[in-house]
Amino acid sequence: MPAPRQGSPLPAAGTARLRAAVVAVVSGLAALALVLTGCTPFLSPGSGPTPGTDTSATAGAPPELEKFYQQKVEWSSCENNLECTKVTVPVDYSKPGGDTIQLAVARLKGKNASSNLLVNPGGPGVSAIDLVRDAGTTMFSDKLRSAYNLVGWDPRGVKRSAPVTCFDGPQEDARRQQNPDYSTDAGLEQAFAEQLKLIDACKANTGPILAHTDTISSAKDMDVIRAVAMGQSKLNYAGFSYGTLLGSTYAGLFPDRVGRFALDGALDPAMDSTQVTIGQAKGFEDALHAYVRSCISKSGCPMGGNENDAVTQIQALLQSVKEQPMPTTQGRVLPGTDFVNGFILPLYNNTNWPVLTQALTSAFRGDGTAMLRLADLAADRDSNGTYSSNSTYAFMAYNCLDYNTASDTTSMRNEADQLRQASPTFGDFFAFGGVNCRDWPAKPVRTPSPAHYTGGSTILVVGTTGDPATPYPWAQSLRSELGNASLLTWNGEGHTAYGRGSSCIDGAVDGFLVDGKVPKDGMRC
Repeated sequence: MPAPRQGSPLPAAGTARLRAAVVAVVSGLAALALVLTGCTPFLSPGSGPTPGTDTSATAGAPPELEKFYQQKVEWSSCENNLECTKVTVPVDYSKPGGDTIQLAVARLKGKNASSNLLVNPGGPGVSAIDLVRDAGTTMFSDKLRSAYNLVGWDPRGVKRSAPVTCFDGPQEDARRQQNPDYSTDAGLEQAFAEQLKLIDACKANTGPILAHTDTISSAKDMDVIRAVAMGQSKLNYAGFSYGTLLGSTYAGLFPDRVGRFALDGALDPAMDSTQVTIGQAKGFEDALHAYVRSCISKSGCPMGGNENDAVTQIQALLQSVKEQPMPTTQGRVLPGTDFVNGFILPLYNNTNWPVLTQALTSAFRGDGTAMLRLADLAADRDSNGTYSSNSTYAFMAYNCLDYNTASDTTSMRNEADQLRQASPTFGDFFAFGGVNCRDWPAKPVRTPSPAHYTGGSTILVVGTTGDPATPYPWAQSLRSELGNASLLTWNGEGHTAYGRGSSCIDGAVDGFLVDGKVPKDGMRC
């Protein structure tokens, strides 16, 4: 989810949870109360038409994949007025006669819909079904929801679609309580040993999909969904955060199948894992300073003095928690890693900054309960101790297959030095990503390279100047790499732009997706 584990790069997402979150007061403490709820089982499939069915939708499929492109799907009523189905795809596209999995797909029908819009909220590891179910009627405008059926799917390895499965709830709680010292060789070896226990559990509990939970395979899944579940010769798509990497990958693989594509909160596919991690570390350091400037201008801020004084106070607090985990009222302590996990979650959306202020107020008094609640929210942990998704494990699987992350001690320590320079507050917690992937059972399958798109449909890229998770220069790079694209900019704070209160942004994106009106390249809101 949208917070770093020490020893892992940061998920370029969290969009779904932040979009579905509202500020509420729980037991006198600020928390993010989610609309997101647990999944109810899919009903037995019935029959129903696929709006927007196009007889050319399945044309051009490679002969070895025809059975997947020719499959018939049936829709049934399911949770929250959705319709659900499942789409069968190969585990390994290079071996289409081998194992298969089923992808869970759902749609929210539009009032006057004649077409379908596939959506992805990011991650990797976030459920698009949850996005459609919980935020479909609030995040997306009336104009867009009327014109389109919103279609969401859980990508391979995620939640309802052959999920990567590792630890149970108590085991994951215990993992989060660990506090290894990465500054020593002994601490680093301890971290590798603990990670190997997790990987062994993933191998034992998941199956062959573990070696094929990657972005290229997922983008190929999107094309099967387009053909058989959406019935369209061209794909209309709105991808947020990591969903932009899925979108640009699809555009490179299937340029003639691209319809109206909006990519909001862009990842630059040319960047390697070090560049991504350093960019995000700097982005969250900048977001911290923006938050602090706002906090100290108001009464009730737990930090005093000027901006630099306040940041220094936060750094001292974090250092103390790193050395000695903070007590909570939850029967668990708050180690430094989960302190940062909770801290950066509200930085994704500036409307949630008051939540951070209240959590910090308690933390400065020695009570980590509120910050732990935020960390639990980031990890999809419910109050009863269960985890409502497998997002942590799916995120790990995608990144270990999408990026070749250095895992030797020298390289990781050199990267850690760069991260501390980019982010004096958070850098240590973005470091040592190689621990996650050194012992992963499959090698990376993706080589970072610039997006390559030759299609005739203009792609809309949306960037936010104060985006901490996908910094604005990445949107500029993606727009340049795509060539046939237009860049729309929001001068604002927080992660992504659409559906966050800017009528200028929402109007431009809706005009593009619904009316086909491409915003002028360079337009700012």
